[in-house]
Amino acid sequence: MRNKRRLKYILGSLVAVVLIVALALPSILKSFGFHPDFAGEVFDLSGKKALIVTTSHGTLNKPGETEGDATGVFGSEMTVPYYEFLDANMQVDVASIKGGKIPIDPSSFLYFIKEDADKRYLKDDIFQAKVQHSIPLETVDFKQYDVVFFAGGWGAAYDMAQSETLAIKVTEAYYNSDVIYGSVCHGALAFTEAKDSTGNYLIEGRSMTGVTQKQLDQLGIAFTPKHPEAELKKAGANFQANHKSMDFFATLTVIDEEQRFITGQNQNSGHETSQLILKVLSEN
Repeated sequence: MRNKRRLKYILGSLVAVVLIVALALPSILKSFGFHPDFAGEVFDLSGKKALIVTTSHGTLNKPGETEGDATGVFGSEMTVPYYEFLDANMQVDVASIKGGKIPIDPSSFLYFIKEDADKRYLKDDIFQAKVQHSIPLETVDFKQYDVVFFAGGWGAAYDMAQSETLAIKVTEAYYNSDVIYGSVCHGALAFTEAKDSTGNYLIEGRSMTGVTQKQLDQLGIAFTPKHPEAELKKAGANFQANHKSMDFFATLTVIDEEQRFITGQNQNSGHETSQLILKVLSEN
């Protein structure tokens, strides 16, 4: 009888410890640098327009495979910039490579990973409708926007750098408008195939960032077709990044010398990157 009581006590204690750790996990991750708090400015950019562009690829598969774990855009890399721009009184539209329903990486909405912007999205019927019925890339004119922001996530490794349409649109709007381009994480792949007026890479010599190879290696995702750090360097960008023992907890936002490309390192960079875009836009 005594041994049974002791066993029940031990099991009860273990359950209590697990529950305490589970409840504290979001705070623990934040203390290491995940989704850091960011005290931004308040902007009123009424009359300005922003476009969020995402992947349309929803399967984490290897070459030649059609099945795999669900992936897509990483939630906060879409929701954070959306609300930063919306709260600055901008009109915000949502597009994707193919249009229609945008795949969202289910892991990005796990309770210990969800950002406040994700929680807001899950109660926002208007934003959800935009995600369910996103504008097809081929029908979008980037020149009609003041900001075009490319969200990341594993899915972007499969279709952003591979889209000839996207590369052409990035170049056309760069030369024929004052659009400011932004990205976080894998979203920077949207720039790697764009060419300048002489046929060279548009981002050659520009200071930029994206998710590091170290972070990809540490997360064990080695088989996606395009890796941002490698592709940015291949296109001649001056790649910059911050590092920690786990790059998952690092962050950096980089403004290029012309203030036309404002890029964030990873999922932790959304607020700062969006805020710096708003700041640059408000000063122009």
